[in-house]
Amino acid sequence: MSEVRTFFRFCPACGKRFHIRLVGKKLEGERTEQAMIKQDRGSVYGSAGMGGTGSTVPVIVEENIPLTIDVKDFQYSYKCKHCGHVWTEMHEEEEKI
Repeated sequence: MSEVRTFFRFCPACGKRFHIRLVGKKLEGERTEQAMIKQDRGSVYGSAGMGGTGSTVPVIVEENIPLTIDVKDFQYSYKCKHCGHVWTEMHEEEEKI
């Protein structure tokens, strides 16, 4: 890991809100998920009645669009600057392709 970030969090051991250092980030898994989303493609004007009254009503046209999501699972290692306790947490990062 090229940089060590410091920020404020609560330590699970001592419970103090103190400087927490991110000391490691490790890729645990990677997967690709597929999903379908509905996306508006525009509006079309249709006839309001069968009698031909001349009034039009906007109709929204929707289309199913495939969406690919790249999911990466990371294990973060933290260290409390107050008591020295070290622990890990799992985080998930998603990127739409």
